[in-house]
Amino acid sequence: MRIIGGTARGLHLSPLGEGDAAAHLRPTSDRVRESIFNLLINGGYGNPLRGARVLDVFAGTGALGLEALSRGAAEAVFIENGATSTAVLKRNIALMRAEPRCEILRRDALKPGINPGAGFDVVFLDPPYGKAMGEAALQALRPWLAAEALVIWEENLKPLTPDGFTQLDQRKYGDTLVTILRAEL
Repeated sequence: MRIIGGTARGLHLSPLGEGDAAAHLRPTSDRVRESIFNLLINGGYGNPLRGARVLDVFAGTGALGLEALSRGAAEAVFIENGATSTAVLKRNIALMRAEPRCEILRRDALKPGINPGAGFDVVFLDPPYGKAMGEAALQALRPWLAAEALVIWEENLKPLTPDGFTQLDQRKYGDTLVTILRAEL
């Protein structure tokens, strides 16, 4: 697992092999991450990452949020409540030397509480597959979003488009379905 593009391009993150099943770590593959970021930057959205405040929900290794930082995001906040995942996430932030631009919130994504800062411009939502947690997390995080925030949702099944969001794009990469939504706040 490595950073695909931007200022930290080529940086290898903490190795996980095929992931940690006990900790429910299922890192987004380099290929899928590259496709997501190419779509964001070259898909008619301008460059939504430049200067953005990014939220990585069900962060796991933090690869999505760290990739966003490498590609121009101003800061990244990670929501993760697993001990193993949080340890890996801390190592990856340190490897990228991104501590000043990162914050880890050890919270349940379904009950995140109050947003500790300004609204987020870009949200990466990568819930555990097959547990129907994505829509619930997205609804719980609505108050955390900036107006017209982009949500990049990874799932293995076709997610529903929740009320208050417009689906802009949807693409399948192997077993992963990536949906891009825009918040209507």
